[in-house]
Amino acid sequence: MGSCLVMVLILVCWTCFISEVEMAKAKAKVTGGLTLESVRDSLIRQEDTIVFSLIERARFPANALAYDPSYFSDPGSCGSLVDFAGRYENPEESPFFPDNLPPSQVPPHKFPRLLHPAGRSVNLNKIIWDVYFNKLLPLFVAPGDDGNYASTAAHDLECLQALSRRIHYGKLVAEVKFRGERKDYEPAIRARDKKTLMDLLTDQKVEEAVKRRVAKKAMTFGQEVKLGNDTVGSKGKYKVDPDIVSRLYGEWVIPLTKDVEVEYLLRRLD
Repeated sequence: MGSCLVMVLILVCWTCFISEVEMAKAKAKVTGGLTLESVRDSLIRQEDTIVFSLIERARFPANALAYDPSYFSDPGSCGSLVDFAGRYENPEESPFFPDNLPPSQVPPHKFPRLLHPAGRSVNLNKIIWDVYFNKLLPLFVAPGDDGNYASTAAHDLECLQALSRRIHYGKLVAEVKFRGERKDYEPAIRARDKKTLMDLLTDQKVEEAVKRRVAKKAMTFGQEVKLGNDTVGSKGKYKVDPDIVSRLYGEWVIPLTKDVEVEYLLRRLD
């Protein structure tokens, strides 16, 4: 059961990412390369993915056994069901277990080279893993156990994948900003001045707008649609609390994305 689950998850994640890359390549042909507009469009699309993944995970209770290493065992593996399900290989994403990657089960794909090679070493997935399981998950899933451990693990991986892709997309944000304002960034990079880099990257108005937008999406996507009247669901009742989604972005997604941007820029001149 474990191997089949991993295979399905690998193929789903790979297919979704190929689609994202192909869209980026198509836009690059039109614009002549990486642009801030194309990066922003992708970040907005990824908001939808994150909100929907949280809504799907909220269908299941905590299901603590999904995270218990003693519950799941597979020859040649160790750890819990979620740990095992996370060990996939995707050459253009940031693995959660870089030291335990299985051989690739899908044909290689020629991805466009948009980033500086040194940026591949920027990986905050250990932090993302800790935030998701220890801080975020308890905020939006009910306590209890319904026995759906494989489905729970699959949806946890979907959430982690979406959050990791969004946060590490900061590399592309940093790259396009560096290309557009190189004269502003180079002195701070050479001086290893993280504070100045963070100041250059920060736009409080944009960050507040993002938090409001994801909360609005959680309201819109998370209501029960009822036929026969003009109302949408029960007022004030949502599948995932919009305030939690806004908090997710304000406390973790946006700050971690900027951490990725700074770490990427510090390697940009290597």
